[in-house]
Amino acid sequence: AAHVSLLKVGSRSYNTAAKNRIRGLFPSNCSNAISPCTPGTSYGPLSRYQILLGLRHKEYCTTTGNEEKQTISVTFVDKDGEEKHIKVPVGMSLLEAAHENDIELEGACEGSLACSTCHVIVMDVDQYNKLEDPTDEENDMLDLAFGLTETSRLGCQVIAKPELDGIRVALPAATRNFAVDGFKPKPH
Repeated sequence: AAHVSLLKVGSRSYNTAAKNRIRGLFPSNCSNAISPCTPGTSYGPLSRYQILLGLRHKEYCTTTGNEEKQTISVTFVDKDGEEKHIKVPVGMSLLEAAHENDIELEGACEGSLACSTCHVIVMDVDQYNKLEDPTDEENDMLDLAFGLTETSRLGCQVIAKPELDGIRVALPAATRNFAVDGFKPKPH
């Protein structure tokens, strides 16, 4: 009996030959479907079946390593009225963008829709109307937010897209973090 090396993907195992076929589908900047794409990019939903069929990288990775990343301009206005203008890659949440740019937007649950500490207020109603409607889960968390307004959203749920270029969001004067008062988690 020949020894066959197996690759565990989900609840299934695949042999080494299948693993090598999968690896061959990805350029060097995106090693394989089991590990994440390059920073700032992501995979769409992709089943093991689609991987094994041999779908190419460009069909499900939002960018290849050689393309210039499309960005939008976002302005964060803090509780003191100071503005910070940043460029945010399309597809990134405002929470992630804030953390990458040292903007004090808490995000205690790290974007898992379990808190309201990444509450932001979209300052322009026209921009607010370009956002997808909040889910029931987001609305439930917004009900807990400090200083809720008609244009309040959770920063983890506002995803940068080209039509939001120039969006301005205000950070509320306080947040409600039920874990520990004053605790500010460090992003991973």
